[in-house]
Amino acid sequence: MPSFAPAFLAAAALLAAGTAAARIVKIDGSSTVYPITEGVAEDFQKMKKNAVKVTVGISGTGGGFKKFCRGETDISNASRPILQKEMDDCKAAGVEYIELPVAFDALTVVVNPKNAWLKQATVEELKKLWEPAAQGKVTRWNQVNPAWPDAPVKLFGAGADSGTFDYFTEAIVGKSKSSRGDFTASEDDNVLVQGVSQDVNALGFFGYAYYAENQGRLRALSIVEKAGKPAVLPSEATVLDGSYQPLSRPIFVYVNVKSLAKPEVREFAEYMMKSAAAIAKEVKYVPLPAQAYTIGLEHLARGKKGTVFGGKNEVGVRIDDLLAREAKL
Repeated sequence: MPSFAPAFLAAAALLAAGTAAARIVKIDGSSTVYPITEGVAEDFQKMKKNAVKVTVGISGTGGGFKKFCRGETDISNASRPILQKEMDDCKAAGVEYIELPVAFDALTVVVNPKNAWLKQATVEELKKLWEPAAQGKVTRWNQVNPAWPDAPVKLFGAGADSGTFDYFTEAIVGKSKSSRGDFTASEDDNVLVQGVSQDVNALGFFGYAYYAENQGRLRALSIVEKAGKPAVLPSEATVLDGSYQPLSRPIFVYVNVKSLAKPEVREFAEYMMKSAAAIAKEVKYVPLPAQAYTIGLEHLARGKKGTVFGGKNEVGVRIDDLLAREAKL
């Protein structure tokens, strides 16, 4: 009589392999949030002994929300709150979400370290550089400030699908997505780091973690928010005390509520709330107070859906204000 044991074992092995392959947490979105999520993912996968795979893509905040609202990802990294159009897209597709702040970022304006003449910039000077009217016209540094040299301006910034682009343009120009178009754009901050590090006349902007990791190749500018105010460098201290304005901002992950039915996604989201503070500090972002992560765990446990930002990208939100809003959700 033939034995079915080998066939049974082979089928069982295939089934197990299929089950293991299905245990994937899919994440995409902001390159600013990427270092935190990737760090958490590495630790989580080690803890799970690689029984769960976590994939983390970089499509930019806007690009990530497009995938998220189509139900293609479990979690979306975002360097700004979800916007009304994205909320509408998610609603139309039946995608509900939980908003989880993970850290604060000091959006950093950088120059080449060989640039010996630019130590600080006012918001007004940056606006002159980046506003739509500057396109094709403001092409030399002395056109912004006569004390600056007659040298070509080379600009590097986040791409249009980036939440960093949305936030920077709102904070500096006064309207989200309002920008000159003749600059080198990328959703991948490493591309921007490379560009600024290779050109003495370059200026760029991106999340603080990418500056901190490349301090030998870049120099951060002090920012003057308004006339009469001091120039302030980005740092953990200036984010915490609220003095680094208007470029301090909360950064987030959004979790698909349906995805939480998968144990691996729920475990990952909970693990993120328990470990995000340590990882954020490690990659040079500003961890939130412990209360923020406790609130995040409560929101996951209770299924607290929605956003506290009403579909708008706000400039100047401080940590205390963020905590107060999230606690009331």
